[in-house]
Amino acid sequence: MKKVSVLFVCMGNICRSPTAQGVFESLVREAGLHAHVHIDSAGTHAYHVGEPPDPRATAAAAERGIDLTTQRARRVTADDFVRFDYVLAMDRSNLDDLLTICSPQHERKVRLFLEFAEDLSEQEVPDPYYGGVHGFQRVLDLVEEGARGLLDCIRQRLA
Repeated sequence: MKKVSVLFVCMGNICRSPTAQGVFESLVREAGLHAHVHIDSAGTHAYHVGEPPDPRATAAAAERGIDLTTQRARRVTADDFVRFDYVLAMDRSNLDDLLTICSPQHERKVRLFLEFAEDLSEQEVPDPYYGGVHGFQRVLDLVEEGARGLLDCIRQRLA
């Protein structure tokens, strides 16, 4: 069976993208595809490199059975566009940042994550960093929708 690699990207890699990574890892494991799908996350900025996810993101994810505690923030590199099949931005600002550093031959890999959430009207996962706990729950709701759609897409690709 083929292998597929997915990189989730937000600004600092401590809220949205680690949440997406954790949720997607859980879904991929449940689907029995963990040996065929490589998943990671990164940030477009180096604000939090080496730090664990935001404690509020970790707590919200844990309430849904998702463990983010082993993740550490890192910044996107030029090599990521070569290594990953999907480079998925949480919002348009990060999408623009990614396209600025991506070479033209890999631009097709760079997309908004919520493009995979066909039943949602939202196109961006909002940054919960400066808000309250509710924002982290909303991120999880959106990420779960996007992750299910992405998994369906990857299942077709692996078939």
